[in-house]
Amino acid sequence: MEATLAGLASQLYGIVWDVIMPVLLLGTGVYLTIGLRFMPIRRLKAGFSSLFSKKSTTHTEAHDGITPMQSLMTALSGTIGAGNIIGVASAILIGGPGAIFWMWMTALCGMATKYAEALMAIKYRTRGEDGLLIGGPMYYIKIGLAKKWLFLGTSYAGMMVIAGFATGHMIQANAISVVMEENFGVDNIYTAVILSVLVFSVIIGGLNSIAKMAEITVPTMSILYLVCGAIILFLNADAIPTAFGLIFDGAFNGTAAVGGFSGALIAAAIAQGVSRGLYSNEAGTGSAAIAHASSETQDPIQQGEIAMLGTVIDTLIICTFTALIILTVQIDIGGVVQSTWMFGEETYSGAVLTSQAFAEGLPGGGYVVIIGQLVFSFTTIIAWSLYVERAGVFLSSEKYKMIFRVLSIVFVFAGCIGSFSTIWAFGLATLGILAAPNLIALLIKSKEIFAMTREAHEARQNIENQNAE
Repeated sequence: MEATLAGLASQLYGIVWDVIMPVLLLGTGVYLTIGLRFMPIRRLKAGFSSLFSKKSTTHTEAHDGITPMQSLMTALSGTIGAGNIIGVASAILIGGPGAIFWMWMTALCGMATKYAEALMAIKYRTRGEDGLLIGGPMYYIKIGLAKKWLFLGTSYAGMMVIAGFATGHMIQANAISVVMEENFGVDNIYTAVILSVLVFSVIIGGLNSIAKMAEITVPTMSILYLVCGAIILFLNADAIPTAFGLIFDGAFNGTAAVGGFSGALIAAAIAQGVSRGLYSNEAGTGSAAIAHASSETQDPIQQGEIAMLGTVIDTLIICTFTALIILTVQIDIGGVVQSTWMFGEETYSGAVLTSQAFAEGLPGGGYVVIIGQLVFSFTTIIAWSLYVERAGVFLSSEKYKMIFRVLSIVFVFAGCIGSFSTIWAFGLATLGILAAPNLIALLIKSKEIFAMTREAHEARQNIENQNAE
């Protein structure tokens, strides 16, 4: 039975990611980037300035939403997780170092996509039955598009529930159980029980509880992870140019971790890079837009510029650190790119590859990865519980939200005791399917996105010119 499920999950993954999603995801990102005249890249500094600015206007004097910082941290808590640690290692093992290049391309294009998602989420948000600000793809499809497109919103919400349980719950829970078993010998069933209780204790408090937790844990753990990673890269600085060489060579010449002809290896690098990149930063899935819709800001443009920072932080910084550490440590000890990576006399798979690379590169470094994986995966589960709940309420009613919270716990438990490869293949496949209706909606609304951005920037330029005079 397990072999059958694994085969079906693998086939579904192949159907979604071999051609369809790489073209749709990268195509939409490139189109939006060009249509925005590369604004996401040009306004990167402004996005960071807005994030820390105290001049950001609020939706109401009652402050009935969350701050722009909290919205970004909540969105990041849903993206920084297994994809940044296990996902990067698995991408290298299956698609070779070249997969990292395609992760970067996904992220660069994803900046425009995530900007557009947040902009639409703020413009077309509404209030739920409890009076709280709510929004996201299902709402900007329902409110912002003609009725003939409503099926896209319903499809998105339905897939959000399915993909949320698969990727945001089962994959992350599985990653935690693997770490606990591999490093501490804790049986999966005990991890399942403890994790389920911890998750429920947070999500029962709703959005504010989730946002406050994310505001503290995400930046703290990210800084610790990056500081330790920077030390390892400093100690292996001579191997960094070679590592970048492997990444670029693998992207175009098929230097991959598995055997086969060049074309197949390049295809594997693209599929792994794009799928893992999407799973890492979620640009295109619209999930982060659900968090950004609850921000107090009145300015869709400003929130869009803040939202696109998530892609930069998640993929271009954290995932790149992970990849370079794996490659430079391996190069430094004389290793080569291969399907089984050797540290000393031991062989490791993607599930523990990153922790072993950290351990080899820095005394005690493996524990940083272990703690990081536990914290990041936990916060991701929490954030996706919110996304699933909002999608479930859209499909039903506010009175049923507790049902979705309970179901979150059920799938967390199942993820802890399930098969690693089956869960990952099915999860990434559902994530790709989830992105499709959102990307179609963004393409339909693209002219409006371009016009709003152009008008806002022209108005901003006029104000700056007047001040200069």
